Amino acid sequence: MDWLMGKSKAKPNGKKPVAEEKKVYLEPEYTKSRITDFGFKELVVLPREIDLNEWLASNTTTFFHHVNLQYSTISEFCTGEACQTMAVCNTQYYWYDERGKKVKCTAPQYVDFVMSSVQKLVTDEDVFPTKYGREFPSSFESLVKKICKYLFHVLAHIYSSHFKETLALELHGHLNTLYVHFILFAREFNLLDPKETAVMDDLTEVLCGGGGGGGGRAG
Repeated sequence: MDWLMGKSKAKPNGKKPVAEEKKVYLEPEYTKSRITDFGFKELVVLPREIDLNEWLASNTTTFFHHVNLQYSTISEFCTGEACQTMAVCNTQYYWYDERGKKVKCTAPQYVDFVMSSVQKLVTDEDVFPTKYGREFPSSFESLVKKICKYLFHVLAHIYSSHFKETLALELHGHLNTLYVHFILFAREFNLLDPKETAVMDDLTEVLCGGGGGGGGRAG
């Protein structure tokens, strides 16, 4: 759990875009694509008989597995050469180690840091308890927020850098459905900072109706 001591910051990469590349993922013919028409707004609400932390834990674990799976479909295209930085549109993300030192890494390295760190967390009984009688740590909600932030970075990178490959694989419906479910869940429980998600507000507006964060249940 070394990563918990560190942080990840988004900073402009300093390059002036010659001309912003057309965002294919915003084209209506693709944004309409879903694998289900299910009402996710109802699906994300906390069921009356379930503890909040249990609900956050089970959903966060599921999102982790789905984002990991979605990324794995395009991982052969996300190479150190093709994606020399972890970039989303004109924003670049840096990984910070447990000492707060900035780690210069490619997108696949960054995603590997994310996935291995989250894997450690969701399988740690002291953080995500599965046995009866075990308590969730007091820091649980802040850990879930951190996980959601990193999973958002991965989803946003798939859209901004690998949407054409996702289209070629005919998996854009899966990606859109995952994004909608994830964003609406995060919004319901205030798990993502609107400043963090602003980079994809145009997509969020189209897919989910409304910009990044805010609203929903207080933590």
